[in-house]
Amino acid sequence: MKKLRVNLGENSYDIIIGKNHLSKIGDYVLSRGGKVFIISDTNVAPIFANTVIDSLVKKGYECKLMVLEAGEPTKNIKSIYPIYSSMIEYNLTRRDLVITLGGGVIGDLGGFVASTYLRGVDFVQVPTSLLAQVDSSVGGKVAVDLPEGKNLVGSFYQPKLVFIDTDVLYDLPDAFYIDGMAEIIKYGCIKDKRLFEELEFIKSREEFMTKVEDIVYTCCDIKRRVVEVDEKDNGERMLLNFGHTYGHAIEKYYDFTGYSHGQAVAIGMAYISEISERLGQTAKGVTARIENILRQFGLPTGAPVKAEKVLGAIKSDKKNLGKELNVVLLKDIGESYTYATSEEYFLK
Repeated sequence: MKKLRVNLGENSYDIIIGKNHLSKIGDYVLSRGGKVFIISDTNVAPIFANTVIDSLVKKGYECKLMVLEAGEPTKNIKSIYPIYSSMIEYNLTRRDLVITLGGGVIGDLGGFVASTYLRGVDFVQVPTSLLAQVDSSVGGKVAVDLPEGKNLVGSFYQPKLVFIDTDVLYDLPDAFYIDGMAEIIKYGCIKDKRLFEELEFIKSREEFMTKVEDIVYTCCDIKRRVVEVDEKDNGERMLLNFGHTYGHAIEKYYDFTGYSHGQAVAIGMAYISEISERLGQTAKGVTARIENILRQFGLPTGAPVKAEKVLGAIKSDKKNLGKELNVVLLKDIGESYTYATSEEYFLK
């Protein structure tokens, strides 16, 4: 088992990473009021919910499970009202605990609910997708989507614990494994050339799983360090958005059903790198390496839509501050920086 500490003063918490220890989660969580409200989805709950509930019940906790439809369309503001109603019916108090058991959609949605119900209830992230384990479960960004764009309503609300069992990834469908690889590749691009180079030599999912605990730890450690410096996304943390501005626009253009988040981010990383390399802002050859590694892991490098078609979505993106749009570019693999420009940059 590996452990990281996210040092954020009174909002500090641990990230626990291990194998085959989901059944021990009751040893690590705390519900001061004795109740636990678990939010999961139709893909994850049938496989893992009973293991979590059994562990919690053995520690004397009372549990209620709410299962939502799996998929990005669930992460919208309309989905939160039934959750609030169920919490009220369950008489969940501020002394109780929310657990988000699922991927990024459940973590973001459930975390936002926890941040707003009774002005804030403790919550624990139990990420079950690769993408959520390496990225979205860490850092306290919780949100829901609006028709106008992704993650436009949200909070900065840190969990009390992030509890990661990498063995749950064996049950992950290939599509979700591939999706998570986009965020891992992103970390190599922005902060860790050694990680990027290690990924270039991984030729199969089976080989990846022999290294998964260390890779998840590396990604979480990168994000931990960034979040400690910039919890509220005003500077250094923006680097984590490499590929996301164009990626989010692609997701919205296809109404969150055409491309998954990881696929869209992959397209965004390749697209922005091609522009910045052509303009001399990125070292030559970087785009080719990024496109090669994306293809290696089954990720797309482009979408059949012209950039001008998605400019409206880019304009509404949450990273667009006033008249400037902050995009993340690479100097080289492992070296990233923010660049203030406008949405027209994507037409260059």
